[in-house]
Amino acid sequence: MKLFEGKSPTERNKIIAAITLGVMAVLALGYTFGGSFFGSRKVSVTVTASPTPAASPRTSSETAALLPSQAEINSIYTTTPVVYNPGSFYAPDAGRNIFAFYEPPPPTPYVAPSPTPPKPIIEPVATPTPVPPFFVGNVTPQSVYAGSKTFRLEVNGDKFTPDSLIYLNENQLPTTFISPQKLVADVPSNFIAGAGSIYIIVRTPGGKLYSNQVALNVQAPPTPQFQYIGMIARQRFNNDTAYFQEQGKPTPFGARLNDVVAGRYRLTSISASETVFEDVSLGFKYRLALFRPPPGQTSSSDSGQNQDNTLGSPGRFPNKGGFNPNNPSIQQPVYQQPQGEIPGIPSNIPIYVPPPQPARTPIPNKDKDADDDGNY
Repeated sequence: MKLFEGKSPTERNKIIAAITLGVMAVLALGYTFGGSFFGSRKVSVTVTASPTPAASPRTSSETAALLPSQAEINSIYTTTPVVYNPGSFYAPDAGRNIFAFYEPPPPTPYVAPSPTPPKPIIEPVATPTPVPPFFVGNVTPQSVYAGSKTFRLEVNGDKFTPDSLIYLNENQLPTTFISPQKLVADVPSNFIAGAGSIYIIVRTPGGKLYSNQVALNVQAPPTPQFQYIGMIARQRFNNDTAYFQEQGKPTPFGARLNDVVAGRYRLTSISASETVFEDVSLGFKYRLALFRPPPGQTSSSDSGQNQDNTLGSPGRFPNKGGFNPNNPSIQQPVYQQPQGEIPGIPSNIPIYVPPPQPARTPIPNKDKDADDDGNY
């Protein structure tokens, strides 16, 4: 057959299966709907109506027996009494007039309440402060500087007992009984580390006997009232001079190591960045950094800013002893005329300009120069 030409066995089987399924589908449709395709089948149904029941006719005598006679009708209407008993048809009363509306009573006139009288303030009666059994009149010393070393405190008063103790801010101190009028104790330095007031009281260990309270004033220690503005250093650091500007004075002053400034501050260290002072009375040490004015403000300390104290550094002022003729790598300093006003020298005094000096020749025996002044 041409239908199967050039087809593989698998494709032929698929075609045969498709044809078979199509024939079977056509047969199933023809069997189901055969009447509509091949002819019509008529179904005859016979319907028989059931007979309607009919009432049997009555005779006149039966009809007359069912209806009352006229005499019976008249007798019933004329002889039957009418019984009216309202009580058997009682309905509960509403108890109110349903057509009446509620009318509120007229408002009561407002009467302001009478003010309540304030309660009387009863001031408490001050209880008199009892007189302390012990009496403290004064203490020695009455004031100390903060940061001082351990010192001896004397409490003077009256009526002290051998078991009396001195308390500083509720801290007990080892107390020595001298007499009923004097007690002494050593105050450690940590009790006066900061400025302020320390309260002193005397009482017995149980607190039964006590005294009035007195104050010990702890003052802030004095500080140097001047600024470190610069220094003139020597080659061997044996004669450095620091310069300071005191408040309220236009002229600076100089000081060397171990000099006492302002009557109580000993100069113990000098460097290009700071100086160190020691209070000869209290032993406190103070560091004064080099004063650095704000930008645009001139100061005599400008030439010493951000400098160290090594030989040949820009922070060291040129001086006669700073030049070492035996070291040719170090150039001889050239004098430069100062610009502006020199501190401490009036402006009307002319500035001395030294003449040019000839070059110096190296000197073999350099160690004989003891004061770094350049003269041998």
